[in-house]
Amino acid sequence: MNQFQSRPLNFPWPPLFYIAACVVGFAIEARVPSPPGFHLTILAPISGWAFITMAVSLDIWAVKTLADRDTAVMPMKCASYLVTCGPYRFTRNPTYLAYTLLLIGVGLVAGSAWVMIGAIVAAALTTYLAIRPEEFHLLSRFGFEFERYCHGTRRWL
Repeated sequence: MNQFQSRPLNFPWPPLFYIAACVVGFAIEARVPSPPGFHLTILAPISGWAFITMAVSLDIWAVKTLADRDTAVMPMKCASYLVTCGPYRFTRNPTYLAYTLLLIGVGLVAGSAWVMIGAIVAAALTTYLAIRPEEFHLLSRFGFEFERYCHGTRRWL
C-alpha cells in the first residue's frame, strides 16, 4: 500500500492525549495546588465557560463541515476530499484546536493551572504525533492543492 492509499493514523491518539492531560492535571492539582490567586478571581470561571462554549461550537462546526463534504471525520480513515471551507478557512485543525480550548476552559472553571499546562502538552503531542502524519497524508493525497492551502491557512491559529 502506498502513502496515497494509507491512513493518516492507526489509532485516534489526540482524544487520549487530552483526556490524559486532564486526568494528570487534576492529579497534580490534588498534590500541588495552583497558586491561590489563580482561582480567586471571578473572571477565571466566566472565561472558562466562554472557552468551553467556543470549543464545543468549533468542534460541532468542524465535524459538520467534514460530514457535509462526505470526507473522513476520524483520523484513521483516508481523506476523500480536501476541506478548506467552514472553520478550515481559519485553521487547518479546528477539532484539535477545540480540544485545546476545551481543556483550557476546564482548567479555568476548575481553577487548575495544571490542567491548562496539560492542554499545552497535549497540543504539542498532537502536533508531533497526529497532525504531522495527517499533513503528510494530505500532501500525498492532494499535492499542490494542499501545499497552497497550507500557505494560506495556519496549523493552529
